[in-house]
Amino acid sequence: MQPNSHAPSAPTLTFAGAAGTVTGSRFLVETDRARVLVDCGLFQGLKELRLRNWEPFPVDPASIDAVVLTHAHVDHSGYLPGLGANGFAGRIHCSEGTAALCRIVLPDSGHLQEEEAAYANRKGYSKHHPAKPLYTEADAHAVLRQLSVVPGGPGAAPVEIAEGITLELRRAGHILGACSAVLRITDGTGGPRTLVVSGDLGRREHPVLRGPEPLPAADTVLVESTYGDRDHDGGDGPAVLAEAINATARRGGVVVIPSFAVDRTEVLLYHLRRLVADGAVADLPVYVDSPMALSALEVYRRAVRERWPEIRPEVVGRGDLFDPGQLHEVRDVEASKRLHGQRYPSIIISASGMATGGRVLHHLAHRLGDRRNTVILAGYQAAGTRRRRLLDGDHQLKLLGRYVPVRAEVVDLPAFSVHADRGAARLAGHRAVGAGPRSTWCTARRAAAPARPGGGAPRLDGGGGGARRARPPRLIGRNRRRSPRRS
Repeated sequence: MQPNSHAPSAPTLTFAGAAGTVTGSRFLVETDRARVLVDCGLFQGLKELRLRNWEPFPVDPASIDAVVLTHAHVDHSGYLPGLGANGFAGRIHCSEGTAALCRIVLPDSGHLQEEEAAYANRKGYSKHHPAKPLYTEADAHAVLRQLSVVPGGPGAAPVEIAEGITLELRRAGHILGACSAVLRITDGTGGPRTLVVSGDLGRREHPVLRGPEPLPAADTVLVESTYGDRDHDGGDGPAVLAEAINATARRGGVVVIPSFAVDRTEVLLYHLRRLVADGAVADLPVYVDSPMALSALEVYRRAVRERWPEIRPEVVGRGDLFDPGQLHEVRDVEASKRLHGQRYPSIIISASGMATGGRVLHHLAHRLGDRRNTVILAGYQAAGTRRRRLLDGDHQLKLLGRYVPVRAEVVDLPAFSVHADRGAARLAGHRAVGAGPRSTWCTARRAAAPARPGGGAPRLDGGGGGARRARPPRLIGRNRRRSPRRS
């Protein structure tokens, strides 16, 4: 970015997403020499959030020098095709795993955007004539050419990504490739200053991935706090899963699990394999009905086979970790439709994870009305989604243009969340950075109360100390500091 009259007098940070909501992660770092975006996610869930995807980006995308991706989930990466289509031409820096998964996730997202627009045009329910996609599959393929893999692991040297800004990636343990970003910033106002963006932090209990690495000393820390106000239930998730499957099998029913295509599917398959091997559940047919999930599964298999550093060494060399015994990979639509007629006990894992779209809608439409069946909700349930409505006990669910009665058993399985809880987030935000940062910002949290308009972007030269919650940019643009939250 060329110096101009709008350059900040000191490095600043703008929360363009994941403030007052758990979705749409976008953090803009600006100096008098460069402009770098950390994460570029889609807003998901409630309609008022999804509409933010259509709002103009806070700065001209062409003025951004580089993007840093912490991981491949669409709420962190899904707006990249839109950013590229609107003029961003810089490099997108990420880990090898994130790059591999983005090559699957982003084209699929573009395809879904086009499908939704075409469906709206056929049904005539859009106020726009014609309805247009947010971006296209071609836009996604185009922006993938801008991916740049940053070497990680012990001893990896920081990489300069823009003038006066270097990047180092630390393992975050959330999904394959997930990292925390360490930005060291030097500009004409002094420095160096260190900014740490945690990204989504994982749990040390992940069965396949190693846990988060310690973070270095920093002036400013952005730590995700999706579960920042609670501790995970210490219950035995696999045991609850086994109990639900066995009860359903005794009734002669089918288990349907709406699952995220990336990581959640792999974690479920891993635990199913262990349960079958231990004799805790019957060896039932398991159908993974999601082409994107199956493509992601191949990336995980490759990571295990090639012994990527983030894979737990104790799981390497133990065969296919993700095959419970009767695994069926359902890729084409006709094979998916045939599952609707099955009347014997089985398990169907299908996307999308929040039941906002995808083939799982058809499985729910066919199975929810039968008391013999079970729907398992594994992990976090975002507000405004069908999964959340099932968790809240709704007696009917709108699916594919009609209301379907909910008679099937619904089982909540929060133990399968791959987000760090309050204790781990606090560790990342404070204890793991030596004497502690000058300021800590908590992102990816729902707003406790409406934010007041006003205020500018926080400076990265510290001051004030304490933890603060990032405020929604839709209301106030750039966010000033708030008083520390009481514990």
